Amino acid sequence: MSRRNPLDPRQSLRAMRVVGRFVRRQVKGAGVAPGTLVHTGKQKMERVRIRAIDYDAERLRESEVDSVDEVLALRDAPSVSWINIDGLHDVDLVRRVGEHFGLHPLVLEDLVHVGQRPKAEAYPGYDAVVLPMLDWDEEGGFVREEQLSLILGPSWILTFQERVGDSFEPVRERLRGAKGRIRARGADYLAYALIDAVVDRYFAVLERIGAATEELELEVLERPGPDAMARLHRLKRELIVLRRAVWPVRDLLNGILRGDSERFEDETRVFVRDVYDHSVQVIETVESLRDVVSGAIDLYLSNVSHRTNEVMKVLTIMASIFIPLTFMAGIYGMNFEHMPELAVPWAYPALWGAMIAVALGMVVYFRRRDWL
Repeated sequence: MSRRNPLDPRQSLRAMRVVGRFVRRQVKGAGVAPGTLVHTGKQKMERVRIRAIDYDAERLRESEVDSVDEVLALRDAPSVSWINIDGLHDVDLVRRVGEHFGLHPLVLEDLVHVGQRPKAEAYPGYDAVVLPMLDWDEEGGFVREEQLSLILGPSWILTFQERVGDSFEPVRERLRGAKGRIRARGADYLAYALIDAVVDRYFAVLERIGAATEELELEVLERPGPDAMARLHRLKRELIVLRRAVWPVRDLLNGILRGDSERFEDETRVFVRDVYDHSVQVIETVESLRDVVSGAIDLYLSNVSHRTNEVMKVLTIMASIFIPLTFMAGIYGMNFEHMPELAVPWAYPALWGAMIAVALGMVVYFRRRDWL
């Protein structure tokens, strides 16, 4: 398979078409009953993968199961249980999990209807949180976005992802090693840890975009070219995508801090406040990078305009020098019989001398005016 070339003009043009990444895909059809489960994303996995972690302060049990029936009993376990489901295309499995844990049909619809705006909603017995997981695609040079749905119950957490691979491995390591207070706290603290891991991943994406922005800014200053302009526009597009994804996360966390959710204890909200601060920092960094990229685009256009003006300046000066010479050559190029200078032996060198003197005089004049 051929490797994607970020500098290919045709690929760059396709990459700049961002409408499909902003417009939510609608496949249910008008008038379909609310709560109808229709998967709107791409099927990224052949089969659904289910992983479960059940723990308390003394023990931890981690397993990957083939059937969802093996983890349904964790709902009533006295310990804290985390059930992670990778793959949303199996709507029957999602429906079974939802019915077993008592999830509202609208919550189930949001699980499989990807592209939801980040939000946190409180329901009787549980909270539903939707937020984006972001990653940077090194080969394609774009932000890869995935919807994460987190359901927080009394002593259990359900997480639904579109594909295998997430930002939660540090959390799993903390659980396995009983590091910190995570094993001694409830499900709300685990939910905080998962949300914190997602937000921390945003900084890694910003770091990659920041490095690319700095590189392009130097390129624009030293050797501006059409490819740099195309890459700047692509970075600006990715920052728009990033801003759209992370901006509502701040409101989501603010709602938890205000006490909209009864599932988060006051002790856990102290830690959520730290995540809220991180989300504000992410937004501020995105806005700063947007300003830098916009400034680099303006700088590129200014450089191109300056270079064009310099070229036009040289051409204008050359034309100004040759206009009087062309006039003098035109005068003596006319076919008149009676021209007094034609009979004089020194007329030809005198004409050359006058033309050279005019040209040199104009060059000296231009230099004194700092036009050259």
